[in-house]
Amino acid sequence: MTAPNQGPALRTTPLHAVHRRAGAALVDFAGWEMPLRYTGERAEHTAVRERAGLFDLSHMGEIHVTGPQAADLLDYALVGHLSQVAVGRARYTMITAADGGVLDDLIVYRLADHDYLVVANAANAAAVLAALTERAAGFDARVEDRSADYALIAVQGPAAAAILAPLTDADLDTIKYYAGYRHTVAGRPALLARTGYTGEDGFEIFLTPGTEAPAVWAALLEAGEPHGLVPAGLSARDTLRLEAGMPLYGNELDPGTTPYDAGLGRVVKLDKPGDFVGRAALEAAAKAGPARRLVGLVARGRRPLRRGNPVLCDGREVGSVTSGAPSPTLGKPIAMAYVEAGLDSGSGAFSVDVRGRAEEVDLVDLPFYKRGR
Repeated sequence: MTAPNQGPALRTTPLHAVHRRAGAALVDFAGWEMPLRYTGERAEHTAVRERAGLFDLSHMGEIHVTGPQAADLLDYALVGHLSQVAVGRARYTMITAADGGVLDDLIVYRLADHDYLVVANAANAAAVLAALTERAAGFDARVEDRSADYALIAVQGPAAAAILAPLTDADLDTIKYYAGYRHTVAGRPALLARTGYTGEDGFEIFLTPGTEAPAVWAALLEAGEPHGLVPAGLSARDTLRLEAGMPLYGNELDPGTTPYDAGLGRVVKLDKPGDFVGRAALEAAAKAGPARRLVGLVARGRRPLRRGNPVLCDGREVGSVTSGAPSPTLGKPIAMAYVEAGLDSGSGAFSVDVRGRAEEVDLVDLPFYKRGR
């Protein structure tokens, strides 16, 4: 008799034992065993909005692109104009197929003149690595997967800077949004970046080697205790990004979606010189305009709106929900959805079909939540 096939073992981050000791609910996320929640997603979400939350993001992919033509390679491989990014700054961008469909959305950090760090979503890291490697042919540049060397911790929320300040040699007031520099955190070397995925101020801390993560995590929790810092899981991160109108790959973005469909045409730099993968298709998409657009929905009732629910206008199906959840901040169910491009809030009565029942909704512009508003 043979044992049943249990499938491949889930990968774990350097903080896995820390999460277990904290009693986190652990789940399979893109092949990684990750914390879904610690005490509860609503409490963790609210902590980030009002105080601060601590996230383990070590499942993300880290790809280094180096060499004399690293900038030229990224200008060709990605839709952004990465050669124009200053050293110490970061850029949100995308990698697309030749037909303009999104393969992943990325953050790219320029660490030095010929040294870039490309951060990919966990589920797409292998595909991004393969695409960059293929597109590097003919360029004097090296593409190297360094994901196994890194741990990534994020501290997000209004108190993030106050918590981090006594633990780092960086003057946090001088680090602008979407900037990242080499500093120390809790005595360990780190790339410290003012980036995040919550709609709040905050920092992401890239550590190499990743084995330094437990000590840095513990130091942050200790420093954050007077400020109400709590560890937060993937569930809170999802509702935070949803309120902030930030897309999730696999929901709002996929190979059948262009940046223009998602309302993110600004990341496509058609004015940069030379060719890039997807240019012809994206030029055509920009000229034609999208057939659908990404909108926000706020329910008038209490039933949650979920991915895949049809969106109706005057009873006619006009789109589909891509992400939905009860919003702890708004106190109402919210969703993002793709609808026909010509529709707006004055086009008719909108509703969402939730298991055969039409739930009235208001169509709104994204984001649902903006810091300081």
